[in-house]
Amino acid sequence: MSAPGDAPPSSAGESSNISKKTKALGKAFSKMDLQGHNLPPSPAPSSPRNGRKYAMATELVFTDSGDQHHASSMPIYQSATFKQTSARGGEDEYDYSRSGNPTRTHLERHLAKIMSAERALVVTSGMAAFDVIARLLRPGDEVVTGDDLYGGTNRLLKYLSDNGEIKVHHVDTTSPSTVKSYLSSKTAMVLLETPTNPLIKIADIPTIAEYAHAANPNAIVAVDNTMLSPLLQTPLELGADVVYESGTKYLSGHHDLMAGVIAVNDKGLGDRLYFVINSAGCGLAPFDSWLLMRGIKTLKVRLETQQSNAQKIAEFLESHGFRVRYPGLPSHPQYKLHNSMARGAGAVLSFETGDVKISERIVEAARLYAISVSFGCVNSLISMPCRMSHSSIDEKTRRERKMPEDIIRLCIGIEDVGDLIDDLRRALVQAGAVKVTLNGFQALNPGNFVENEDELVNNETSTSSS
Repeated sequence: MSAPGDAPPSSAGESSNISKKTKALGKAFSKMDLQGHNLPPSPAPSSPRNGRKYAMATELVFTDSGDQHHASSMPIYQSATFKQTSARGGEDEYDYSRSGNPTRTHLERHLAKIMSAERALVVTSGMAAFDVIARLLRPGDEVVTGDDLYGGTNRLLKYLSDNGEIKVHHVDTTSPSTVKSYLSSKTAMVLLETPTNPLIKIADIPTIAEYAHAANPNAIVAVDNTMLSPLLQTPLELGADVVYESGTKYLSGHHDLMAGVIAVNDKGLGDRLYFVINSAGCGLAPFDSWLLMRGIKTLKVRLETQQSNAQKIAEFLESHGFRVRYPGLPSHPQYKLHNSMARGAGAVLSFETGDVKISERIVEAARLYAISVSFGCVNSLISMPCRMSHSSIDEKTRRERKMPEDIIRLCIGIEDVGDLIDDLRRALVQAGAVKVTLNGFQALNPGNFVENEDELVNNETSTSSS
């Protein structure tokens, strides 16, 4: 397979023409892209289709690698190059692992199947996935996105705004009408996270996608689905054009690799994204592809336990007077909307204490919860986002976006939920976050949480790096 030539795929403005040209191809993928360059093997499902769609638990596990030796586990093709059968080259499926590798292709086929996509692509991290998608943008384009974004996403968007002549609108994506008011023919991309991190806001994907495509048929609706994974939500079925995730999180589940996943249903869009990956060389390495494939097979058993634990912990905190943000609680303002799109609430929740110093003491007092950024791992994590994962968002912007400086994020693992609750109870008492009585304990100021960080007790300037 020869690498693509000089001409990049078409720009965002030509997306509709690409769709027309490729409509007749249906779900079949040729071995040539739109410019006539050779492609890696078709991203067909990793298991044969016989007209029946299996349950997700089965789809996650069942694959058919087509390995010549019938290996039960897809082999790791730890090779940078592949010998050719002709002096002309380019007549075999693989020649250079930057452009394609059998282990990576098998993973991509499997991901396409479980993400309800025609094509999936894997890269070196979740942010690399978004970077690939962002390269579809051109000077003068406008992006409409949320006001509660992952710190790394916010950082890259700010860079594009400052250096790439891309206009970025940060709006409240919980309100489709607000999003609609910012859409125009100049809108090239609508970028959504749902649930958001760490404020756990929910975006109405179908409605916003409809509004975006009405304003500009060529606009790309991209959804970061990292917080839920394909097990709990499939944005491509809800109107999204591109879905991406950090494979480092739930898909892997063990925090022993970095990976990013992109999924699309439009062939032309898939070609354009692959062009960037092949040109920049950010495709996932064979061993990491194998690790991610292994992690995906246990996604259901891991995430169902994590989600069950998270529900009980959220209920525990709420019952003791803390303001808890978790879409599995009926008290969440978008509880019904979330359940109309997703098949579960996930395993990330956040709560507030009203006091930055108390929050710091809780984080440091916890024993079973590791103080760490990221989420999706089998072990539970605790952090203060404004000090860690979101510290790259400056203090003024955090205040404008009403991100409480005292907010604590819990990323729940698969430990015994009784142990997790006992450890959290001890940390709350030790940190002085609750008032203990003969009848139990309650948050110091139940239901009285300050949105303005200037009013928080003992507020200190963030010093942590992202």
